[in-house]
Amino acid sequence: MNFLAHAHLSGKNDEILFGNFVADAVKGNELMNYEGDIRLGIRIHRKIDVFTDRHEIFRQSVARIRSSFGKYSGIVVDIYYDHFLARNWNDFHRDPLPLFAGHVYDILLDRYGLLPKKTKRLLPFLVTQNWLVGYADFNGLKRVFYGMDRRTGFGSGMKTAVDELKENYDALYSDFGSFYPGLQEYVLDEIAAFQSDESQI
Repeated sequence: MNFLAHAHLSGKNDEILFGNFVADAVKGNELMNYEGDIRLGIRIHRKIDVFTDRHEIFRQSVARIRSSFGKYSGIVVDIYYDHFLARNWNDFHRDPLPLFAGHVYDILLDRYGLLPKKTKRLLPFLVTQNWLVGYADFNGLKRVFYGMDRRTGFGSGMKTAVDELKENYDALYSDFGSFYPGLQEYVLDEIAAFQSDESQI
């Protein structure tokens, strides 16, 4: 799962969303630098990643494109799944995607001092290029994948990822449709379990 899915899976809690969104830049015990629901958001992010990487449907998606992207295949599928979520956003959320994206950007900007350095470097591109909305169309995806390929020294092959998506669109979309509702249920259960544990301390 990539940025949009992690934000969406955070529900209505802005602190959980913040932690979930920045978690990739929070390594190991750096988690303890954060408190309350931000820390919970980081933990939920890590749970999502483990659940996703181990899931047979996600692995099936990765296998579909492995010959083209090798070790980067999981990253590519993460972004493909964000595309499917963005493209079908009205099936998953009551607010329009641009409104939701603006709310996410506001959450990050309002807590700028808490952002990890990596996220601070990324944020201007995220906001000005409107990545969360851009995932919905092929041109936005091309921009994201090209930037990622550039950061790997053009060794990932991700500049061709949109073409690969078009070739495998129906199969990958079917994978996403089978996978994502189960992930949503899993995250709701994990958040409830974490909050229950905290209430008993």
